[in-house]
Amino acid sequence: MSPLTALYVPGDRPERFEKAVASGADVVILDLEDAVPDRSKADALANVVEWLASPPAEVSIQVRVNERAAHEIRAVRATGAAVGLRIPKVEDPRRLDAVAVLAGGLPLTALIESARGIEAAAAIAAHPAVHEVALGEADLASDLGSADPLVRDQLRVRLLVAARAAGLPAPMLSAYPAIGDLDGLRADTERGRALGLRGRVAVHPKQLAVIKEVFAPDEEERAWAREVVDALEGGGVATLADGQMVDPAMLGRARRLLEHG
Repeated sequence: MSPLTALYVPGDRPERFEKAVASGADVVILDLEDAVPDRSKADALANVVEWLASPPAEVSIQVRVNERAAHEIRAVRATGAAVGLRIPKVEDPRRLDAVAVLAGGLPLTALIESARGIEAAAAIAAHPAVHEVALGEADLASDLGSADPLVRDQLRVRLLVAARAAGLPAPMLSAYPAIGDLDGLRADTERGRALGLRGRVAVHPKQLAVIKEVFAPDEEERAWAREVVDALEGGGVATLADGQMVDPAMLGRARRLLEHG
């Protein structure tokens, strides 16, 4: 089952690592980048490396490294832990060649956070070391000079198309920074789901329940999905009980709904 929730944890707050694992998030992201002040970068890396010596088995773990911080990738890889790496500010797929060598087979999430990255999104998503792509919406808003919802929608759709064209899963939504605004989180997450995105990263555990609720299919959707899968078991086209015609093109959405049901 593909993850629906991920939770960022600052690498300089090791007392929060186990709490994040127990939060119910599908993925825990240990952050060495934006959440950590420069004076604490070295300590954060040491904390993460020490913790990855015996990582938990119940959740997936990713580490967001700093831009061009080869020593961080080497240190994470040397732990032998089966983690993913989140690579920030990717603008050129050629840069990923060197990152992939350093990563030694660890799966990469390419974070696209600039106009140049958006223009290269298809090539970045197609890189063989990239397992998923994601937007850095705050950085993009700064680069573009706009946080307008129309601009944000266009960026999300462009990345969605790039990901699916490369055979990758739909991207997860970026973190919603207003931690206390759960109504705003819900509305924006519902918009992202309607656009076709999958799940969302969080910056606080209390955001996780809203994200899960928004992305969980309701009973009507699950019933439709079961009927579609049953009707198309033998291929071809079929007509559902309500008269709707369905064909194999609808199987992908139906199976994804059941996967998260």
